[in-house]
Amino acid sequence: QADLVQASLLKNPTFAASWRFPDVAPGITDAEYSLAQDFLSLVLMPLKTKVAKINLEATQDRVSHEVIHLISEVKEEFYTYQAEVQLEQRLNLIIQADQAAADVAKAQHDSGNISDAGYVNQQAQVASARLALSEAQKQKISTREKLNRLMGLWGEETEWTPKPSLPELPEHDPSLNHLESLAIGQRRDLLALHKQVDSIGQMLALKTNTRFLPASVNVGVDTEKQTDGQRITGPTLDLELPIFDQGQGEVAKLAAEYRQAQRQLQSLAIRIRSEVREARDTLKINRDQVAYFKKVVVPLNVQSVNQTLLQYNAMQVNTYDLFLAKQRELDTERDYIQAWRDYWISRTQLEEAVGGNLHPTQLSPQH
Repeated sequence: QADLVQASLLKNPTFAASWRFPDVAPGITDAEYSLAQDFLSLVLMPLKTKVAKINLEATQDRVSHEVIHLISEVKEEFYTYQAEVQLEQRLNLIIQADQAAADVAKAQHDSGNISDAGYVNQQAQVASARLALSEAQKQKISTREKLNRLMGLWGEETEWTPKPSLPELPEHDPSLNHLESLAIGQRRDLLALHKQVDSIGQMLALKTNTRFLPASVNVGVDTEKQTDGQRITGPTLDLELPIFDQGQGEVAKLAAEYRQAQRQLQSLAIRIRSEVREARDTLKINRDQVAYFKKVVVPLNVQSVNQTLLQYNAMQVNTYDLFLAKQRELDTERDYIQAWRDYWISRTQLEEAVGGNLHPTQLSPQH
């Protein structure tokens, strides 16, 4: 914004004065004054202002892109934190199951019904589960503090409480067709690079078209009071002629920067399309995995536990088989939570890949 203001300002006029003192009579000082203004800067002001405005818009697009990236990072960490809260609850249930198995093993060991190895294995399983819980709690603390840093929270603001579980999956995802075109139209980093190419192109055209003009054209007025009291006033013209330096180096540099910016624009567009395809396909797979867990894997494990419980009641399996079936069920629920989390993270990544909006009907007219 400051550069735009600067580009719209005229150069300050140049004021010059000189006084010459005679060493013989008559002792009248010869005074001369001049005021000059760079006329070329006035002619080029609209073009320079246009370039500065393009640069300002490009900067706004880059800032918007960084904001969208920050939003996506916060959402990903928040979904991760919610999943870790749910995982902690599941690990507590696993510990309870392992502890119950360990208590049975202790009673059986005390009565001489199992070996020392069997008893130690059950105790080791409880210790391993508690260690896993400790690691999960440590990771949850780390994720929460990262969220606090990302959101700029401190003091009492850090006492926020999330919902106890991840959001339910929407019944349908937005249309995943034409996402590449959508991203090309609304990604702010691509828009910024488009404007950068335009800006460099404008500067290159300006320099190319004016390279044989005088580098500066100072037009002004000069007045001199001579020793006889007569005042002489008239216009002045001061030109910097482009005889040796005709801007060859600057034109070559701008041309190279223009070609470089065009290649960067092409490269970014290719990368954006690739990111969108990857995020889109990952979202589809994650949604299918969550649906498979919910409809197939989790119900199968529930049935397994129920059937094992019936067999246990019929004294066809022992206590350890029942506890093992219950632990498999809890492990499956943990994997289900992770798949659930991955869906929301992949959806967030897709939103970022297309520029923050999966609904093309909500695009602004300029996009």
